[in-house]
Amino acid sequence: MTKAESVLAEESTPLEKSALPKSVHVLVVGAGFAGIAAVSRILQDDPDADVLVIERAHEIGGTWRDNTYPGCACDVPTSLYSFSFAPSPEWSHTFARQPEIYRYLRGVVDKSGLGRRIITDCSLDAARWDAAQNIWIVETSKGIVHADVLVAATGALSTPKFPDVPGLEKFTGTVFHSATWDHEQDLTGRRVAVIGTGASAVQFVPEIVDRVERLTVFQRTPAWVVPRLDRTLGKAERMLYRKFPAVQKAVRGTIYSYRELYVTALAHNPWVLPAVSVVAKAHLRRQVKNPLTRAALTPDFTIGCKRMLLSNDWLSTLDRPDVDLVTSGLTEITADSVLDASGNHYPVDTIIFATGFTPTEPPVSHALTGLDGRTLAEHWDGSPNAFRGTTVHGFPNLFLMYGPNTNLGHSSIVYMLESQANYLASALEQMREGGIASVEVTEAAQRQYNSWIHDSLAGTVWNSGGCSSWYLDAEGRNPVMWPTYTFTFRNSTRTFDTADYVSTAALKGVRV
Repeated sequence: MTKAESVLAEESTPLEKSALPKSVHVLVVGAGFAGIAAVSRILQDDPDADVLVIERAHEIGGTWRDNTYPGCACDVPTSLYSFSFAPSPEWSHTFARQPEIYRYLRGVVDKSGLGRRIITDCSLDAARWDAAQNIWIVETSKGIVHADVLVAATGALSTPKFPDVPGLEKFTGTVFHSATWDHEQDLTGRRVAVIGTGASAVQFVPEIVDRVERLTVFQRTPAWVVPRLDRTLGKAERMLYRKFPAVQKAVRGTIYSYRELYVTALAHNPWVLPAVSVVAKAHLRRQVKNPLTRAALTPDFTIGCKRMLLSNDWLSTLDRPDVDLVTSGLTEITADSVLDASGNHYPVDTIIFATGFTPTEPPVSHALTGLDGRTLAEHWDGSPNAFRGTTVHGFPNLFLMYGPNTNLGHSSIVYMLESQANYLASALEQMREGGIASVEVTEAAQRQYNSWIHDSLAGTVWNSGGCSSWYLDAEGRNPVMWPTYTFTFRNSTRTFDTADYVSTAALKGVRV
């Protein structure tokens, strides 16, 4: 029995009351898609691996546990937004809703028995690398644990971002972020202000508009919106997938290949994208009759520069007479109203922030301290970068899931996470077989890799499309997006190459 298993019960559900072991070989932080991908891949090679997952919340699920706002759904086809090793024939739609995705993740954990390796209600408070012992000393809300290898699978979109708006503390009504939806608040008959018009707003605004008395939506920049080609998966189709899994696998492969073609335009030939915007413009004309509103909703940048939004009812909602679309910006909040830059007051009793997250400043980076005593955030200084999106010079035996430059504008992040999990598993195998206690990517390898990333992104629509997006940091660098086809990333992470790393041999008798 491994060190981690010795303190955990045998049931498969997460054990929030379990005590931490004193040490563990591999500690995974986070039990969302990234953490589940990592631990599943490790156990595929070694079912008896000494691996433990800690999760700060009471349940597993990550962003699909937390985001429960009305209408929450995935904007990537469900056939891709699921694990290749855990296909499900039970999806009800081609674009799955949040409850289904959350149930799917619970099902993966329960069926695989991963729950006995997960401790919930256990947050990472701090972790520092001890070079003398070649271990991570990890402080958690349930005590200290020593880990030979630390996997930060906390995700890039895990901590809500609130803008700094003067007067917010004076507001006497209800305030919450879309990522932490307050279900105790009945919005019926309320005057609601929504701050932000991104991927979450386009989903929940049409869901709440018929309940509220009046809706005021603050838009900083319009986005390109295209129809969501969603359909219901009928009983016959689901039965076909159950009886013939190869059919579902073939559908997944077909959709994957089709979505990869998007990169040809987004990254390699952005000059063709204005032609693609014809679809979005036609969608806008059909849904918005008011010419002033239509003008306010028409972007002035190349389609794809910012995340394209999928919706069949967002634009028509903004054209309603009981909805105010404000484009001059939010400047102040009073006790019972919000003000725009033109000095207009909008009486409200509820404010919902749909202002996204902090992908270029992930909170976990402030908790990880490397060889030189500086945190990962201090190393990055607001501009994250890593080798293959996974390892960072100065931080031995640290592996990042959904790390810098692994986000996509066309396909599923789950594919990227599985690729990173392969890289992690390969590293653990080579450390075990080679008697290696620690691995640290060289500064030269990381610099060369990120130089290639930077050069490859230069001509993509995400960098040159003329917009300001969360893909770019304060210096205009793009530390978020992957610049080309996903199979290129898969090939680059298939095998861990020790030539890119400085290795430290393990002492005799010490397990690695």
